[in-house]
Amino acid sequence: MTLEKGIYIITGIMAAGKSTIAQILAEKFEKGVHVRGDTFRKMIVTGKLEMTPDYSQSAVEQLRLRYKMAANVTEMYYNAGFSVVVQDTYLGKETASFLNEFESTPIYFITLNPSVEEVIEREKKRNKSGYTTWHVKSLYDVLINENPRIGLWLDSSDMTPEETVSEIVKRLSEARIK
Repeated sequence: MTLEKGIYIITGIMAAGKSTIAQILAEKFEKGVHVRGDTFRKMIVTGKLEMTPDYSQSAVEQLRLRYKMAANVTEMYYNAGFSVVVQDTYLGKETASFLNEFESTPIYFITLNPSVEEVIEREKKRNKSGYTTWHVKSLYDVLINENPRIGLWLDSSDMTPEETVSEIVKRLSEARIK
């Protein structure tokens, strides 16, 4: 199957597989780009505010700035002829603020939703630790209870990364939101 040029958004909680899946998916295009939204958070040298369970309004403002920058870079690559896979943790009502940044179409929205137990196992195998202020179950609850039910939700618990991407490609029509 030939993938349509578009903007592909991958979300999920930490250790859901976003970076791995986004990279594999971006490699499927003749002209593909992988935008890692978290890069914009990491660029802040001093004054960085994290989205902790008791986050502040200033932390939300930094999050929205990060989302805006990721969307702008995504749009620039897309307008230059690339298919773009952008990934980050888009959760709760802030998901809408991110999606509102886009003018281009088509947009595909994919939520990776492995089980809590699988995320805990994946976190143990990573070279980094994402769960310093959040517990897996708490963040998972935000995803399940507060994220909009749009696009493709995929339980990738029992899938390899390659199987996950194959399933996404097979079910792209479910992922398209505009």
